[in-house]
Amino acid sequence: MGVKTPKNTEIVKVEKEQTAMTEIKPEEKSIVVNPENLTEKKGLSTISLFAILLCVFLLIIITCFLIFAFSLKGNSNILSGIYIKNVDVSNLSKQDAKSKIEMYLKSKIPEEIVLKHGDYEATISTAQLDINFDTTSAIKVAYSLGRSGNIFSDGFEALGTMFFNKNVEPTLNFDEESLSKMLKDISAKLPDKVIESGYYIDGNNLILNKGAQGNVIDVEAMSKVIKNNIADLNLNNSIDIITKTAEPDLLDIKTIYNEVHKDAIDASYTIEPRSVTPSKNGIDFAISLEEAIAKLNESEKECVIPLKVVYPKVTNNMIGNDAFPDELSKFTTYYDARNYNRTTNLILAANKINGTVLMPGEVFSYNQVVGERTIAAGYKEAPIYVNGKVEDGLGGGICQITTTLYNAVVYANLEVTDRSNHQFVPSYVGAGRDATVVYGAIDFKFKNNRDYPIKIVCSVNGGVATFQILGLRTDNDYDVEIYSKITGQTANTTNSQTYKILRKNGVVVEEKLLSKDTYKRH
Repeated sequence: MGVKTPKNTEIVKVEKEQTAMTEIKPEEKSIVVNPENLTEKKGLSTISLFAILLCVFLLIIITCFLIFAFSLKGNSNILSGIYIKNVDVSNLSKQDAKSKIEMYLKSKIPEEIVLKHGDYEATISTAQLDINFDTTSAIKVAYSLGRSGNIFSDGFEALGTMFFNKNVEPTLNFDEESLSKMLKDISAKLPDKVIESGYYIDGNNLILNKGAQGNVIDVEAMSKVIKNNIADLNLNNSIDIITKTAEPDLLDIKTIYNEVHKDAIDASYTIEPRSVTPSKNGIDFAISLEEAIAKLNESEKECVIPLKVVYPKVTNNMIGNDAFPDELSKFTTYYDARNYNRTTNLILAANKINGTVLMPGEVFSYNQVVGERTIAAGYKEAPIYVNGKVEDGLGGGICQITTTLYNAVVYANLEVTDRSNHQFVPSYVGAGRDATVVYGAIDFKFKNNRDYPIKIVCSVNGGVATFQILGLRTDNDYDVEIYSKITGQTANTTNSQTYKILRKNGVVVEEKLLSKDTYKRH
């Protein structure tokens, strides 16, 4: 008889029942290892070890850095790797660093700067420029490196200077005004200098000089070059002079006519109140303005315009010392009267100046009053300095007149507005006491800065040249003293400084620097 199977009853396979019922023996157990899981565990271990080592290393570095940074606090010297003007001042005290850098700078700055223009050579005294590098401030900056922030920033800055070095540039200071003046003086002495236009009256003639094209020093450009060379301590070689071509100023006949044309004025004076009216010649062109313009245009260099001169009835010399009762100053120089040509030149120049009256505020121009030194004017050949050599030249010696007048002007405490020294110290005065002139290039000018007119009286006779400044003394006048001193000498040059001292009742009221001069040595 068969057995029926109920509906919906799950049939369980025998194999399954057998598996479930099979006994698993302990020794038959097996472990299955996944290779991916093993690699992951090894990686985690390596990373952990690396992280620990890195932390230890960083801790050591930080500790060393802190020890280094704290050690800086106790260091009183400049840190390592620091330079001033490219001079190593590492680990030096401030004073030792200052001594080292100043000794270095002194060795690098020569006594003179040599300038060249073709065969022409000129020098500038570095002592006259008062060159100064601000080493004190530079040392303060150098010392502050690694000390101006917190411990971390200072430490990093100290490490930076140690490995990469740092240079501190001190500020350069020098007398730029003196440099400009020296360059202008040299410019006026260039062999190919520009000759400026000008005019002067010689008797019954107006002499017009057109001047001539030439070179002038580009003062601004030259000053920059010299400043850079000083800053770079590049002063051992000569420096080429930077020049530019310049044309003389054009002469304007109409302007000159307005300046020249005057009515004659008689000299006069009053005692109460005290006043002076200086004499003036009445002057007019002897030809028409149109003819004068045509004459100037046709001339190449010099043009002579005839004048009609109307002389005053009373001249400055006629009113005498009553109008100018006081001698404000007097100065004398000496010359060799046996030298006929030179003596003639001195007399001609002095006679042009003698009796000149300057009203308050009026400016005296030596070249305009004396005029050009020409054969027609009577000047002779006499020794002069040309490019450092003694040669005969027309009008030689007249700078002694300029010099004598200059000293009288200074002693009268008048305002000198234009003055240049000679190339060499002249024989008739000491260094710093001379004044040179070159017609069309170098002038001597001064201003009557007093409230009363002055009169110039001069004489040249028997080997003695004397200038007097006459006027009216007031309670505001001072006793004037002048002194000069040699400030340095090189193989080629002599440097001097000249001072004016004003005294009132024996007490020094003011001491003023008049000039710094450089001369070539014989």
